[in-house]
Amino acid sequence: MARVALLDDYQDVALQMADWESLPADTEVHVFRDHLDDDDALVARLHDFDMVMAMRERTPFTRNRLERLPNLKLLITAGMRNAAIDLQAASDCGVMVCGTEGLPYPTAELTWALILGIMRQIPREDHATRNGHWQVSLGLGLQGKTLGMLGLGRLGSQVATVGNAFNMKVIAWSQNLTAERAQAYGATLVSQDELLAQSDILTIHLVLGDRSRGLIGAGELAKMKPTAYLVNTSRGPIVDEAALLHALEQGTIAGAALDVFDIEPLPLDHPFRRLENVVVSPHIGYVTEETYRVFYGDTVENIQAYLAGKPIRVLNPSS
Repeated sequence: MARVALLDDYQDVALQMADWESLPADTEVHVFRDHLDDDDALVARLHDFDMVMAMRERTPFTRNRLERLPNLKLLITAGMRNAAIDLQAASDCGVMVCGTEGLPYPTAELTWALILGIMRQIPREDHATRNGHWQVSLGLGLQGKTLGMLGLGRLGSQVATVGNAFNMKVIAWSQNLTAERAQAYGATLVSQDELLAQSDILTIHLVLGDRSRGLIGAGELAKMKPTAYLVNTSRGPIVDEAALLHALEQGTIAGAALDVFDIEPLPLDHPFRRLENVVVSPHIGYVTEETYRVFYGDTVENIQAYLAGKPIRVLNPSS
């Protein structure tokens, strides 16, 4: 008998997103909607499961946690990359890690929802209208503004394409970006300092790693226009959170629209929840029905393949 745990199903939709009944009849599938941070509580919950599906990076699987889960044999992550799973530790513990496919466009779409939301003050106007007020802010248009792309990969290139459709000036920089790639997406390659100084909207589209962690700090924020907005739908730690809070409180930049944070879920007393010049969303860049159907559908396939002795989408490092 296989026991499967589906973690962090915040919306209570996991069982609707895939054909779980196609698994062998003796397979038990358990859904957990709540999120556990405490190591002991998580280990106690998962101790008797031999298969676990982690929804993106919501629940980390560190070496300490993996070593305390002796029954775990298969760990599935939504997506083909998960910085919260120690792949080497998983291999050392005899745990196979498999990924799923995903969709390339939902995060790019959310980026534009956040940009439009903060530029046109949509959350503020929505709240005011529901409370009996009418037109309480003055929005900003996009045409003619400079859109700064910090990263022009698979997601960034989609965002840049929409920026061109809005008749924005699109500029871009990353460590390995070439002028040819920038030009292919209607952008102009600039230096990092030029990107910071010229952008009216600076949007981040980088993978979190050693080179990108803390890439935007106090010094970088100080180089931005006081009228500029920062948008982050990539990963929270790319931006120094304390420096960003200070910049927002002091008016170093005009505002920020954020989908990702250092600690998730965002603590209830976090200043981002109260600052009026910040629009926040709860890391929902990938949270669409279409994406979930891919994540959970591939999870079923991964379990079937593993039980058949022919695992697919294996992420463990090669020995």
